[in-house]
Amino acid sequence: MSKRSLYRIIIILGITVFFAYFTFPLEKRISLGLDLKGGMHLVLRVDTTHLSEEARKDAADRAVEIIRNRIDEFGVREPSIQRQGEYEVVVQLPGISERQRAIELIGKTALLEFKLVCDDGDKFKEAIKGNIPEGLELKTLEETGEKVLLYKEAVLTGEVIKNALVKFDQSSFGEPVVAIEFNSEGAKKFAQITKDNVGKRLAIVLDGKLQSAPLIKEPIPSGEAVITGRFTLQKANDLSLVLRVGALPAPMYIEEERTVGPLLGMDSIRKGLLGSCIGLGMVFIFMISYYFLSGLIAVIALLLNLLLILGGLGILPILFPGVSATLTLPGIAGIILSLGMAVDANVLINERIREELKNSSNLRIAVNKGYQRAFSAIFDSNITTLIAAFFLFQFGTGPIRGFAVTLIIGLLASLFTAIFVTRTILDLLIDLNLIKSLPMLKIIKETNIDFSGKRKLFFIISLILIVYSMGSYIIKGKTVYGIDFVGGQIQEYRFSKPVNIEDIRRVIREVGFTDVTIQQFKDDPRVVLLKMPFGQQSLFLYFKDKFPEQNIEILRIESVGPIAGKYLKKKAINSLIWSMLGILIYIAFRFKHINFAIAGIIALFHDVVIALGFNVLTLRPIDLLTITALLTIAGYSINDTIVIYDRVRENSQFFRKYTLNELINLSVNQTLSRTILTTFVTLLVVISIMIWSGEVLNNFAFTLCVGFISGVYSTIFIASPLVILFSRKR
Repeated sequence: MSKRSLYRIIIILGITVFFAYFTFPLEKRISLGLDLKGGMHLVLRVDTTHLSEEARKDAADRAVEIIRNRIDEFGVREPSIQRQGEYEVVVQLPGISERQRAIELIGKTALLEFKLVCDDGDKFKEAIKGNIPEGLELKTLEETGEKVLLYKEAVLTGEVIKNALVKFDQSSFGEPVVAIEFNSEGAKKFAQITKDNVGKRLAIVLDGKLQSAPLIKEPIPSGEAVITGRFTLQKANDLSLVLRVGALPAPMYIEEERTVGPLLGMDSIRKGLLGSCIGLGMVFIFMISYYFLSGLIAVIALLLNLLLILGGLGILPILFPGVSATLTLPGIAGIILSLGMAVDANVLINERIREELKNSSNLRIAVNKGYQRAFSAIFDSNITTLIAAFFLFQFGTGPIRGFAVTLIIGLLASLFTAIFVTRTILDLLIDLNLIKSLPMLKIIKETNIDFSGKRKLFFIISLILIVYSMGSYIIKGKTVYGIDFVGGQIQEYRFSKPVNIEDIRRVIREVGFTDVTIQQFKDDPRVVLLKMPFGQQSLFLYFKDKFPEQNIEILRIESVGPIAGKYLKKKAINSLIWSMLGILIYIAFRFKHINFAIAGIIALFHDVVIALGFNVLTLRPIDLLTITALLTIAGYSINDTIVIYDRVRENSQFFRKYTLNELINLSVNQTLSRTILTTFVTLLVVISIMIWSGEVLNNFAFTLCVGFISGVYSTIFIASPLVILFSRKR
């Protein structure tokens, strides 16, 4: 064994042990995202319209602190509360099961006001008629429906509350009430107010709603008051909690909600792992069956690649404090996809070694040249995909950024394992004289097809497909978008027994909801999915009341407001534009000619548009995961193109008398086997995700399938011929 091989082995073992340390135990190093273990993701907007310019500056920061205190008392483990933008707060509550209670607890302003009741009978009559005198307001008592006329200006507010506790009113059959205790300043004011207004009524108003209006029979020097309102024990507890913590600086509204029930989370894990294992299993079987020993070495490298990705996630919080190692469902897809794409490098290396073995009987020389000549294509293709992944992370939101993180880590890991690890293993086997040859199967024989000669036909075919795709997209307008981009709500429930869809429709009509689309799945008639406008409340309690014999569970609730939808759409478009621009600049710089860059970008645009068009034609909604898939297609599509460009650059040094047309035809034919094989292997992974990983990732995987197939076509018939066309025009 040479010293060089020994040093390489030590490095590989050291890195393996290091990353294994940050991988295991998995449950300690890596936490599951809300889409896998259930929970709530909320984006709340602070309404500062009624605040002065000075009070607006820190409104969001104060809201974050108050929400954090409320959640701490609520008892949620590992919550995440962060400010986003100028007036938004992002709240993540893992494992939460009481959705409605959590929303009320977080979003309740808890503005407590004490207001005197106007006892002027004439003014009350005028107010009842609709002529409310200035400085007064007419309220309805929540408990009894009584109309009460109040002075608008509060004589005391909740800012002076010291404590709030739940007690039981024995005069009302032990009904829960909230007893509040004022601080010293508040106690003095309250005592003075009650002293000056004996015989009058003092209204208690919470968030603009009249809770009670008791008669002041005598001065109350104790500094205590009681809020009644026919509370349940839970409501009373929650009210006392928010009053103790303090009121929000301004009302807050939900701009975006994504709630995943624990049942769907467990189902997502099971299906995600099933699809992943099947996909990887098929890849491993193919690699070993087709490349024999080289394929086995590639499989070992892929397993190490998986370890490095998981370890990389575990290291993230150390390298970037405040960043959690969270694995989401799109993150799992990112891992599997990066492993599928890592096969590309291994196939490329093996195909180059095969070519060199035809020209040299010396195995060591063939291996050396194979790796050397494959390196530039592997490096360039990974860099372009990293550019797409970077912009996905930069402009993505939530779980989509998790996909980008795992993809970035996976691409970096594949560079190390494909180039360094597999080379070390092969060199070691050769050094120890354990192998004399590297037999491989060859299904696709050498070809000599005039691809560029048929370019006009394929240009016409592509133009028709692009026009048809864009036309369908434009004609259908906003209807092609999912709720991520236009706003709306999805509610998905699972019943314990199959439910009749007409019964569901009847309940929705009784509740008074309109414009609701009901969907039931053939493979599981217990599941009902509802699509409706933004702002509708959950139907969970109504269903429980109307179907008492059923055990009903919330699978997910997704709600996106129109403002959030526009924001997400803008970020998605930006990510596509910037990723294409970044790839264009890199290719132009790397290949020293703008023709290659423009042709590559046109082919990339071709694949993205066709994938988008097939989504529209198959009535699949375009959402954030679709954009993620389109960006992945952009990175992957350019990989194939770059491999051909790289071969053109290499061949131009050996065949100096060849025309550009001849060089491109030669290069496309030489790389045809690799182009088809890598796409086939990656499709094994994507198709397994589409079939076995469940509904959430189905559209994502479908988009990738269309894009990858289109990528093979555009690489061979569009990108390379376009270079010839542009060069002739110049």
